[in-house]
Amino acid sequence: MATAQNGKSGRKSRTPAGKTNRPYRTRPTDQDLDIQSGEGLDRLEGRNPVIEALKSGRSINRILVSKGEKEGSIKHIIALARQKHIVIQEIDRSRLDAMSETKSHQGVIALVAAKDYVDVDDILNAAADSGRPPFIIILDEITDPHNLGSILRTSNAAGVHGVIIPKRRAIGLTPAVSKASAGAIEYVPVARVTNLVQTIEYLKKQNIWVVGTDAAAEKPYFDSDLTGGIALVVGSEGEGIGRLVKEACDFTVSIPMAGEISSLNAAVAGAIVIYEIVRQREEKNRSVQ
Repeated sequence: MATAQNGKSGRKSRTPAGKTNRPYRTRPTDQDLDIQSGEGLDRLEGRNPVIEALKSGRSINRILVSKGEKEGSIKHIIALARQKHIVIQEIDRSRLDAMSETKSHQGVIALVAAKDYVDVDDILNAAADSGRPPFIIILDEITDPHNLGSILRTSNAAGVHGVIIPKRRAIGLTPAVSKASAGAIEYVPVARVTNLVQTIEYLKKQNIWVVGTDAAAEKPYFDSDLTGGIALVVGSEGEGIGRLVKEACDFTVSIPMAGEISSLNAAVAGAIVIYEIVRQREEKNRSVQ
């Protein structure tokens, strides 16, 4: 694959394909995410249960606090959550009342993960142990549980070493995601990070090529060499990957669209490129045998 010096610690980099200047996107806010999902998020209600969950290191997607509650043990909860980089969201007490199953939430409800998250290094170690080049999926602002679940299912089938998601503006490992994954959530390590761009830069230092999917990219996915260590970035159907994340990628690829529909949902787009990576790797392995 053609490479060019990019001035980053002497690391070679492919030339990005099809960079475009897009207008600033309106990103979803935390409030846009459906915290009252009918899919049945696991919840911890009350101050003491939430404090103990924080102390024990349990994976928590976010903590909902009643507006105006800042004193006493709530203040302690907020401090602990910030130390652990857990999202805190203030909402009206009436919404907490509506969500509460115990009716004694004491002004705080924690939405907990259906499965524990791992560290990015755990994914890298799994790749090293496999004896294969790293194969990682990075998801940017995927808010639909069915998309995340489907991507986890595809990732398991394709031998992906792990998936990385952001803590904000993205769905976490909820029961709905678990159901959509058809059990794959139990086998695919998922890391949840505070800053995707910093994570991408860290992966680059591990000699992993970061490839973004972008409808505006000039080069289609099947014309790119995807046989080395790869981290594939997939964005939401409506917005794609964010500007800063795209700029951090080594290069971007597109999926040609021949019909009237101009986009695919994230799970389908991801599956197409994931299996192209599988195809190229298997073809390369056959050629060297």
